[in-house]
Amino acid sequence: MNYKSKISIQFSQFWKLIGPGLVTGASDDDPSGIATYSQAGAAYGLSTLWTSLVAFPLMAAIQQMCARIGLVTSQGLTGALKKNYPRPVLYVMLLFSFPAIIMNIGADIAGMGAVGNLLFPSIEATYFSVLFTIILLGLIIYLPYQKIASTLKYLCIVMLVYFIVPFLYQQDFQHILKATFIPTIKFDKDFMGIIVGILGTTISPYLFFWQASVEVEEMNTNKHHLMVNKNIIHEINEDVDFGMSFSGLVMYFIILTTGTVLYNGGIHQIDTVEQAAMALKPLAGNLAYLLFAIGIIGTGLIAIPVLSGSLSYIVTETFGWEQGLNKKFHEAKAFYTIIGISLLLGLSLNYIGVSPIKALLYTAILYGLTAPVLIGIILHISNNKKIMGEFTNSRTSNVFGFAALIIMSVAAIALIYLQFFG
Repeated sequence: MNYKSKISIQFSQFWKLIGPGLVTGASDDDPSGIATYSQAGAAYGLSTLWTSLVAFPLMAAIQQMCARIGLVTSQGLTGALKKNYPRPVLYVMLLFSFPAIIMNIGADIAGMGAVGNLLFPSIEATYFSVLFTIILLGLIIYLPYQKIASTLKYLCIVMLVYFIVPFLYQQDFQHILKATFIPTIKFDKDFMGIIVGILGTTISPYLFFWQASVEVEEMNTNKHHLMVNKNIIHEINEDVDFGMSFSGLVMYFIILTTGTVLYNGGIHQIDTVEQAAMALKPLAGNLAYLLFAIGIIGTGLIAIPVLSGSLSYIVTETFGWEQGLNKKFHEAKAFYTIIGISLLLGLSLNYIGVSPIKALLYTAILYGLTAPVLIGIILHISNNKKIMGEFTNSRTSNVFGFAALIIMSVAAIALIYLQFFG
């Protein structure tokens, strides 16, 4: 067997091992997330670069807990909430999650449409938004789960463009290393607002629901996963770690790109992803602009199925309806109908006067309010032997989990204060 064949086989084996963790991580860097990271880089240079190192272990710890809950209980996070907590807790989560996810979908669709217009100026952004919505709806409904999972995994490759873009511009590597490992904190409203925005974007409640539910999908699809054991838990943890590290690296390189190219170029105010892409063009060249724009569309195609799918899992599990991407439309009509409604409602935000920036602001507030509560519940479930048996949290998981709880609680308080009293 020659060297190329060995590499091909090893990559194939590695690719099969990668599961929902990669898709979850990639969807975390959706167009609205890219907008937040771009704002941070443009406004403050590399001052927020260190946040990617802080966010990674917190994201990974919480997502591992959600994955384990799905595997051990054979139900999503909503099902675990429904079974073990008072109904009002579940309904409050539903009340906050529904509008937040819809506005997130709307902001992402608008961002994809605007970038499509940048690449093809003769076609209006609204037409691209409608086109992407129709394509996504068709793929989600008609493709079986394995095809959807495989397609989303391959779409993640598109995000590798963000690892290239910073190096199309001359970099000061000593300054980059310093900004990476030595945190910069400025106690002013705008800087703290950006930090809160980054945390709210990276540790998003919809990902908690998605991770647990999609692990159940994987378990139902792959019959050998029906017997949960420590080896499977270890594999799932590695999958989540890989996905979250991928997400953190993408975040890191977007802040690096905008924090050097745009900030050093005197562009400090970025409100949308298309503005970030356009600003790169004269400063870093056409290739950087093109790669950045293509990456935005790719991330949207990954994130929107995750957003709409997580909302549908929440609603269908709440009311006990048939659910699952591994089912055909006639087998889970309510599940797919909710996905369709969420996409159309998200698209409609572009036509009723809700700007993407306002949608992102409202989303951040709702996520900021729900994230600490959900993290607290996830920690409680993960440490409950009656629910999790021998697969309760390790000490390390609890350390990072409680750190996430404290940091997100402080972020939620800061977010509310900055918006209403700052």
